[in-house]
Amino acid sequence: MTEGHFVMPEQRPQWFTSSYSSNGGNCVEVAVNLVASQGIVPVRDSKVVDGPVVGVRAAAFSAFVAGVRAGTFPAA
Repeated sequence: MTEGHFVMPEQRPQWFTSSYSSNGGNCVEVAVNLVASQGIVPVRDSKVVDGPVVGVRAAAFSAFVAGVRAGTFPAA
């Protein structure tokens, strides 16, 4: 399985948006309930819930979150 080519598994994702998302709904949603069984974190646009879903490998998603927390990425 690679990023960008995600097939929805039998287990349904439980979507959530970060409590830090207070930008008027321009957010992404993630479903961390599939990490243990699938090794991926599904990600989607919160405004297009029936749109495409990207499956990001758990290790890559963890590295991204760590980078955000560390301030690695400049604010837009």
